[in-house]
Amino acid sequence: NLAIEPGERSPEELIKSLRTGFYVTEVFGQGVDMVTGEYSRGASGFWIENGELAYPVAEVTIASNLKTMFLNMVPADDLDRNFG
Repeated sequence: NLAIEPGERSPEELIKSLRTGFYVTEVFGQGVDMVTGEYSRGASGFWIENGELAYPVAEVTIASNLKTMFLNMVPADDLDRNFG
């Protein structure tokens, strides 16, 4: 199991710190190879340019390796846990 703790900066601060990037607001589909850790999933969100949300991005694929993704993750301070 993996538990992610809230970060120290707000989503707005993290966005402002980026020259370019992709702010993911929604993911869909499933695609994880549990043997290799390869990860692929559909996503939507906003493209970031010069620290600002520039335009919406829909129906793209994000892909990586789970180990790489978790090692480079920077969580924001707005983490909300829901246990059900």
